[in-house]
Amino acid sequence: MKIKSDDFCVPEGAEVHLKKWPTRAEPICRSKEEYEAVLADHVARLSAMQQLHYATNRHAILLIFQAMDAAGKDGAIRHVMSGVNPQGCQVFSFKHPSATELQHDFLWRTTCDLPERGRIGIFNRSYYEEVLIARVHPEILRGEGLLDKPRHDKKLWHERYRSISNLEKHLYVNGTRIIKFFLHLSKEEQRKRFLARIDDPEKNWKISAADIEERKYWKQYTKVYEDCLSATSTREAPWYVVPADDKESARLIVSKIVLDGFEKLNMAYPNTSAKRQRDLQLIRRRLSR
Repeated sequence: MKIKSDDFCVPEGAEVHLKKWPTRAEPICRSKEEYEAVLADHVARLSAMQQLHYATNRHAILLIFQAMDAAGKDGAIRHVMSGVNPQGCQVFSFKHPSATELQHDFLWRTTCDLPERGRIGIFNRSYYEEVLIARVHPEILRGEGLLDKPRHDKKLWHERYRSISNLEKHLYVNGTRIIKFFLHLSKEEQRKRFLARIDDPEKNWKISAADIEERKYWKQYTKVYEDCLSATSTREAPWYVVPADDKESARLIVSKIVLDGFEKLNMAYPNTSAKRQRDLQLIRRRLSR
């Protein structure tokens, strides 16, 4: 199967119904060996792209990962970005806001961690939590210090979608390229992965009773993800719905989408001016003495 990024992209203005998006892709590789070879090729190309990205210093790259628990966000980030120079890449995970963060607007804490030009930033969960988990559990809003009493209606969420889209358009105009991944996991596959975590002592730490409790809200999460993807997938910051039931295929799809994102930047190493060439030759003569 040839990976085409556009097959997974949510078009701007599209109304998303997740039941129409597969959670398992057609097999991309015929064997484990082929998968490892393709991933290694993607990783090597990403490493070269990152070096070029750093040298050109024109854009920042922000990768956002959102998903239900056990969808494979950590594994995708770890495998896909394994060849990237840590000096040019940072990963941020966002949990429950601290007391200080709650004193600011809902976009403040993530904005502080945006990548610089020439660098790659990865958000493992992000400001989108404020229109996902906060919508499924509206009691979270009570601690956010909103000017008015929290309104559990469409207007509140519409305003947040608009704030997010405006931020992403502002970042785009100023050189940040945002690629957003929703790892689309089935409820049955999540159940299997939770059981595997229980059976593997080294993964017991990755599961809690709270994770099981959240499964009760599967339909609500599906609905809020559909609304979020529909409202915030734009030309400047598209969402990609990646089938996540097969971890290996998901990693290859993610890495191909990131590679395609780099390709769109039309990067090239900076030209050396005549004066710079003269300076370099002077340095060469000094070193050759």
